[in-house]
Amino acid sequence: MNNSNDPILEVKGLAKSFPFEDHKIEVLQEIDLRLFAGMSLSIRGDSGCGKTTLLNLLARLETGDCGEISWEEYKMDARAPCTSKEASLRASFIGVVYQSYYLIPELDVLENVLIAGKISGSYGQDTRDRARALLSKMGVGNKEKQIPTKLSGGERQRVAIARALINQPKLILADEPTGNLDERTGGEVMDLLLMSCAEENAALILVTHNPTFAQATDESIFLKQGKLKTNK
Repeated sequence: MNNSNDPILEVKGLAKSFPFEDHKIEVLQEIDLRLFAGMSLSIRGDSGCGKTTLLNLLARLETGDCGEISWEEYKMDARAPCTSKEASLRASFIGVVYQSYYLIPELDVLENVLIAGKISGSYGQDTRDRARALLSKMGVGNKEKQIPTKLSGGERQRVAIARALINQPKLILADEPTGNLDERTGGEVMDLLLMSCAEENAALILVTHNPTFAQATDESIFLKQGKLKTNK
């Protein structure tokens, strides 16, 4: 049982490099990170500096060169491939919001949200009720029978946020969630994301280039030359 004073996410000594010709490119070095329930953290940095790679490592979608990652009390060696047990745990522990939405075009809005519940083993009436409540909160409750191609970019991202929240995850990873949206729509979506995470007591890691959005989180850090820094 996780104590409320314990971190939701803890990272120690995380590093990642990629081979290039006859040498390695060090993308991440000595990453240490702690995140608590309900806490929001933004990460900024130049394009290609490794922000998405970091999120992929935290979600165990990639392996690292070294380091340890803990989801609450569950500790993992970053060098080891993700196990089936970890993949199952991830489905309920982490929700992800992508820049490009990644909604399934053949499914309607409600089905796109419910598919995340099905992956985690939850597909009953309670899950359907929660999906509808989340869509309503996101302002797209009247769109549940629409397919994604009939929605605007802002509406698609609202659906994606509902999908990320359906399993009541402890951690939300948001990778440039407003990158494809205009300024006004992006602001509305960001407000919804921050408000929803606060209401659900879900920790949030937000990757963004927008300084205004970054300042809206509890803490803001930069990824530069492979290391996390509190200022440029």
